[in-house]
Amino acid sequence: MKGLYLEDVSVGTLSRVNLAVSGGQVVCLSGPSGSGKSRLLRAVADLEPHGGTISLDGTDQQAIPAHQWRRQVVMVPADSQWWFDEVGRHFPEGAGEKPPASLGFPGEVMDWSISRLSSGERQRLALWRALVLEPEVLLLDEPTANLDGQMTGAVEVWLLEEIRRRSICALWVAHDPGQIRRVADQHYRINGTFLERTDGSD
Repeated sequence: MKGLYLEDVSVGTLSRVNLAVSGGQVVCLSGPSGSGKSRLLRAVADLEPHGGTISLDGTDQQAIPAHQWRRQVVMVPADSQWWFDEVGRHFPEGAGEKPPASLGFPGEVMDWSISRLSSGERQRLALWRALVLEPEVLLLDEPTANLDGQMTGAVEVWLLEEIRRRSICALWVAHDPGQIRRVADQHYRINGTFLERTDGSD
């Protein structure tokens, strides 16, 4: 079965979560703060203990080593992590040398110091870094939270183009109803201990 599948997944207060995400599809998750959205993404990334079954293209998450799973299933947390002083050292050699114009960076960004980056710049670079890894699944935890309106729009368009072109399965946590309308193929809202499908952005 091609795609990402969650079957009777339980993590934190959430129970019996069932989801299917096809390649090139964006499924948005919303819900109150602390309701378990980020924990669910972490479970999909094999970073959080959970019950139930998570599989990708028919392969069970538990059937392969965690590091191999995370090469295919890449999470971009709300607060990205940076380990080296320079931006370029966070990218594979020969990759990410020309930032997409829509992200608003000059070519020399790879030589920039991490300490000079704003929160919004870090967020954009974290998204780019994730796509350079060529994932099959992209887990996005409020990927535009630190961006202004104009840049949010540009990043949404760029992400959607990449997700469709590369046939990536995307789970996207969002709070903004407008963003959900713009990017979601499906929208699920956390209601207490379970997910409920909603046809609109509400």
